[in-house]
Amino acid sequence: MPDTVDTAATLLAAAAQEGPGDTLRIVLLASMVGGALLAWFLLRGYRSDDSGDSDAPDVAGGAPDVAKDRDANA
Repeated sequence: MPDTVDTAATLLAAAAQEGPGDTLRIVLLASMVGGALLAWFLLRGYRSDDSGDSDAPDVAGGAPDVAKDRDANA
């Protein structure tokens, strides 16, 4: 019977030495997902696709305002 007690004690000691494995995996996964979302949020403002309503006529039904600048600060 003493061999079983020694084996159980060895297995319990080995299981207690796992360290921050699960926590580190969660932190790394959250960091990667957060980085991807941050990159998407920042880069979506730099797209050059103007498929919006820039060429659509105004509310009165006239021609679009061609003289209006896209960037007023330029």
